[in-house]
Amino acid sequence: MRALISVYDKTGLEPFARGLAALGFEIVASGGTAAALTNDGLTVTPVEEVTGFPEVLGGRVKTLHPRIHAGILVRRDVPGDVAQLHEHAIRPFDLVCVNLYPFDATAELPGADEVDVLEMIDVGGPAMLRAAAKNHPHVVAVCRPQDYETVLSELREGKGAVSADARRRLAGVAFSTTAAYEASIARWFQRGVPFPETFVPAFRRVHELAYGENPHQRAAYYAERGARTHLLSYVEQLGGKPLSFNNLNDLSAGRLLIRELGSPACVIVKHANPCGVAVAETVEEAYALALAADPVSAYGGVVVLNRSVSAELGEVLAQQFVEVLFAPGYTDPALEALQRKEATRILAHSERRAPDEVERDYRRVVGGLLVQEGDPVVAGSEGMEVVCGEVPDEAWDDLLFAWRVVKHVTSNAIVLAQGGQTLGIGAGQTSRVDAVRLAVEKAGELGHSLEGAVLASDAFFPFADGPQLALDAGVTALVQPGGSKRDAEVVEAVAAAGAAMVFTHRRHFRH
Repeated sequence: MRALISVYDKTGLEPFARGLAALGFEIVASGGTAAALTNDGLTVTPVEEVTGFPEVLGGRVKTLHPRIHAGILVRRDVPGDVAQLHEHAIRPFDLVCVNLYPFDATAELPGADEVDVLEMIDVGGPAMLRAAAKNHPHVVAVCRPQDYETVLSELREGKGAVSADARRRLAGVAFSTTAAYEASIARWFQRGVPFPETFVPAFRRVHELAYGENPHQRAAYYAERGARTHLLSYVEQLGGKPLSFNNLNDLSAGRLLIRELGSPACVIVKHANPCGVAVAETVEEAYALALAADPVSAYGGVVVLNRSVSAELGEVLAQQFVEVLFAPGYTDPALEALQRKEATRILAHSERRAPDEVERDYRRVVGGLLVQEGDPVVAGSEGMEVVCGEVPDEAWDDLLFAWRVVKHVTSNAIVLAQGGQTLGIGAGQTSRVDAVRLAVEKAGELGHSLEGAVLASDAFFPFADGPQLALDAGVTALVQPGGSKRDAEVVEAVAAAGAAMVFTHRRHFRH
């Protein structure tokens, strides 16, 4: 039996090669792989002895040779193939172990030199791996260190043979690996092109999930290759049950919103919508305000904080039913208190690297994909226009706060706020006036006074009826994109009530 090994990442290589040798495999290896295995005391046949041709072009060409690829691609059950191998004195390979140059890691380095990045485009590796995977009925294709022990076990149990199911599975892994590799290279060449003719994102599975949105749906969580960060990067689970599909969806909504809030802040999410949001001098106060915003909806919600959890806050949170708690850190007493709640999934986030400023947004549709640029973080009041009334400084703070929150509420969306706290949220309504009515009624049910409150609307008001409901309830300042044919009527109604209105000239639909 004969194995061809050519790997950049040599993790686990020595015991794998030693296991193959013990099973009677001849080890053929290229360049640095041959040197590493020889240093480990294994007997290795260098590739150039097989090809009869030295490595050239600084190692760019070493395995691209008929004696290599014919040995991989020969069909043992086709007499003509076997005869041609005998005619040219070529010996077949039974196993090919290849992993690829680290293109992603090199391309993502700050200030990466283009020459260095281009050198990390592997040519021979993908060719060998694809050849082995194509001929998987006769050749075992291995490209990940985590598969080494499985392959050795199969070989030992099968007396030198790997089962057809395992070979087919490994071939799938190999083609997925080369496809994702090519996708990364294509993405690098197409940087700066927002919507290329062929769009090839690649994702890697991070977790299998118990089920999807509903128990009858299977699910998994994937992270996008090439993204600076992902939802669970540098996240450690310190307690609680495994994360579910819905947990992750809600967590993403909370993390996206809290990125907009620089002060100590708390976001409570239910069904991918914020139900309570607050900023304050301390995170303890922010949590208290966010919970008070809508304590009924907050029951069983996802709580996202942007400051560490103190012993005091940990005790308070431990008294609530929280599905997921996400924070930069926890004191020991806080963690001890929270871990008593076996159902609460406690997540600590240690990453300091900023995410991509604007990620592409994907929406699955029947037979296709809608792709758009992400909606960037709201920077401030730049570009906004006061179209009637006067806006005091404290009202500006609340208007910007409400505007940042409404961006993350399902359309049609209305947010009522005051003092850095949401008071009523109208989400996902088919008419904007109904969204206002829902937000006002919600605030009233919870005992929140709207005297002096502000309102944010994710898109323009087509009529004055929505603002009028809010004005009648006590709202004194509104922020909305503007752009309706009836803007004049809306502005007139607000001005007549002695209130202020700000146009942002930008909407924030979220469907």
